[in-house]
Amino acid sequence: MRQYKGEIVAVGTELLLGQIANTNAQWLSQQLALYGINVYNHAVVGDNLGRVEEAFKMAQKRSDIIIVTGGLGPTDDDLTREAFEQISGMEMIEDKISMEKIELFFRNHNVKMTPNNRKQARVFKGSTVLKNSVGMAPGMRVEFGEKTWFFLPGVPREMKQITKEEIIPYLHKITENEQIIKSLVLKFIGIGESSLEHELKDLIQAQSNPTIAPLAQEDGVVIRLTAKEKSEEKLDELLNHTKTQILARVGEFYFGEDNEVIEQVVVELLKKQNKRIAAAESLTGGLFTEKIVSVNGASFVCPGGIVCYDAAIKQELLGVSEETIQNKGTVSEECAREMSENVRQLLKSDIGISFTGIAGPTPTEGKPVGKVFISISDVNGYQKVEEFLFTGTRSSIRKRASLKGLEIIYNYLKS
Repeated sequence: MRQYKGEIVAVGTELLLGQIANTNAQWLSQQLALYGINVYNHAVVGDNLGRVEEAFKMAQKRSDIIIVTGGLGPTDDDLTREAFEQISGMEMIEDKISMEKIELFFRNHNVKMTPNNRKQARVFKGSTVLKNSVGMAPGMRVEFGEKTWFFLPGVPREMKQITKEEIIPYLHKITENEQIIKSLVLKFIGIGESSLEHELKDLIQAQSNPTIAPLAQEDGVVIRLTAKEKSEEKLDELLNHTKTQILARVGEFYFGEDNEVIEQVVVELLKKQNKRIAAAESLTGGLFTEKIVSVNGASFVCPGGIVCYDAAIKQELLGVSEETIQNKGTVSEECAREMSENVRQLLKSDIGISFTGIAGPTPTEGKPVGKVFISISDVNGYQKVEEFLFTGTRSSIRKRASLKGLEIIYNYLKS
């Protein structure tokens, strides 16, 4: 079976400026993987004719199937067609069916069509025009120099529709679906990337099929397993075997896979155990509670929370003792313990969790920036306070504290 090399080229200065994320490339890579097409390169290029041409020349040299998104609109900075015309020498013509559709759109909306909109109906002579059911500019499939090019609009809704209806049937035909690539993402919390890699070093070095790739993410560490086989059954067998090997070593840090997030897992555990949780948040200012209530069904497990940033609020609303605040300070083990216990009682919950600390930019109460206390207490009298010293910006310290709280609750619930 031929091994196709795939490449995705995204055209648009807005991508380079970070104004929008290149989610098209991510989605297209997932689709190509289903048909055994290895995507070795993603390219992003701005709206500049010379640079788009160079990106296209490079793709033509190194890839078999090239998918280009963006640059098919009506304005002067939509240069995808012009760039490919320069490198291929192919003639461009106006597609009658596409032009009629564009004219009908403007008539139906009672808007005068400007001449530049005709540009959207221009296609390469001899290309296969790909119908755009949800937008105006059609896609194209072009065979050039023994390579296959697809040109798609950059609007995700239009790109996905054309891919599903026009490109996927083509890929199925040329690959005969003989080989499938499938990935499984294992998610871990409470262990760093370097430690995880150390624990799995021999497995990673011996990897072949599946491959094992540790990756650090904002909400923990993941391991991406990627396997190639001719059937779903064989793929699942390979992936599950490797997953079992990995979890035998670092399973204590594992919380889920693929699209699962830690807050979703925590909410599901709370539901199963029929428990409710309430948070008192000083340092995190509601970040922890926001994570919990972002999950569907959170109302069954979270009655609410209290943001108690000011010392007076901790004392008057939450009931932290004046003695604790004066003698130990608001950033202390004692204050954190009272906060978690009192919020649990006030909001009639089974579990209370509290966050107090110093996010910066300056030290407080003689304690350094990044000093954080997180406390949990439950209805059966269990209490635990953990102390941390986080580094980073004010924002990152708050986010790390919130994530650490989710980790603590997760470990408490699964114990």
